[in-house]
Amino acid sequence: MRRWVLHMDMDAFFASVEQLTRPTTRGRPVLVGGLGPRGTVAGASYEAREYGARSAMPMAEARRRCPPAIVLPPRFRVYQAVSADVLAIVRESSSVMEQVSIDEAFLEPPDLGGAETEEVERFAAALRGRVHREVGVNASIGAGAGKQLAKIASGLAKPDGMLVVPPEEQLPLLSGLPVRSMWGVGPVTEGKLHRIGVSTIGEFAALHLNDVTALLGQAHGAELHRLAHGLDDHAVAERAEAKQVSAETTFDVDVTDPIRLAVEVDGMAANAHRRLASSGRAARTVTVKVRDSDFTTISRAETLPSATSDRAVLGAAARRLVGIAVPPGTPVRLVGVSYSGLATSEQEPLFQHPAERTSEAAAPPAAEPESDAPQPRPWRAGDDVAHPEHGHGWVQGAGHGRVTVRFETAVTGRGVARTFAADDPLLTDADPLASLGR
Repeated sequence: MRRWVLHMDMDAFFASVEQLTRPTTRGRPVLVGGLGPRGTVAGASYEAREYGARSAMPMAEARRRCPPAIVLPPRFRVYQAVSADVLAIVRESSSVMEQVSIDEAFLEPPDLGGAETEEVERFAAALRGRVHREVGVNASIGAGAGKQLAKIASGLAKPDGMLVVPPEEQLPLLSGLPVRSMWGVGPVTEGKLHRIGVSTIGEFAALHLNDVTALLGQAHGAELHRLAHGLDDHAVAERAEAKQVSAETTFDVDVTDPIRLAVEVDGMAANAHRRLASSGRAARTVTVKVRDSDFTTISRAETLPSATSDRAVLGAAARRLVGIAVPPGTPVRLVGVSYSGLATSEQEPLFQHPAERTSEAAAPPAAEPESDAPQPRPWRAGDDVAHPEHGHGWVQGAGHGRVTVRFETAVTGRGVARTFAADDPLLTDADPLASLGR
């Protein structure tokens, strides 16, 4: 019986939720991420992507590329709440579902077994419509005979689209795509294939299986060869929540240069951070794994004072650890970075980590203010605030003892901006979930 697997991916999810809950930002470029000088983009709206800004890019570079961007700090509790609403709809639509991350899931509705393409298209359109109508975010959906094809199709459907691949179009679609599109093909495997003149899935599928396994290994090569021919029997099944996220790479040639090794570790830290951000969680423990040319594996870990999703803090810990684990000149063949001690929320550290301190720490202390003098609140752009008369809002800007707040939620439409003294007692911190207007 014909199998149909669907992959739903919510478009530019973090930025889309900000645009949903802060209507003034709708249709405008939005960057979500760290606001400091070493901050990283966790999410970019499609309007921001048109300028060349993207996720995992240093925030400073993204702001240079997209000067009109509205920059907001991440609010993972809000993203998790919206994700839960969307996935509840998906679970109602299909008894067979697998959540992949905070913003994507596979489903294999039993009722679509053996269905014609048109019926699958109607199902996907109805699901997309319900998500947009009931939750307010856009989702792209791809469908095909297996999980890999469904995920490829949803990517091709973005933004805010749908692509159902009929059986007769599956191989023609796959054949023209780059080999990197396949699951299990990372930079190392891609490099090996490029060196023998293989750059597309079709060219890879045309190789003899024996040649593939000789190049990539028996298990890995055989699995990729099946996927290249559209043979995908990976089951759609709910996963247990991961206890850690990680990324690692094996070098073609052993690395001995400490500077290059630090760069590679930073890259793995960034890859692991993308998975951490995608899961909507924060991490407290950073672990670096190194394997040398003698296949000796060394691991070093550091536990931070509190769970964080700040890429700069996590990356700095990874760089410190590799410097401890690897004596200069050691030939390294593999390096990996993992984050564990995962939490669904994070707490701002009470004190800066030693590695994050700047030269300002050595500056002379400022004079103590008078005890009865009012102190301005340290408002920052993106903070959620409440006012007894105007309701829920968010900080658009602050400085020089003033703060401008836009009062609006997901259900109000574009709100009114008002400016207050930073120490106005009627302005208080608010629960970010209130921005959903529930």
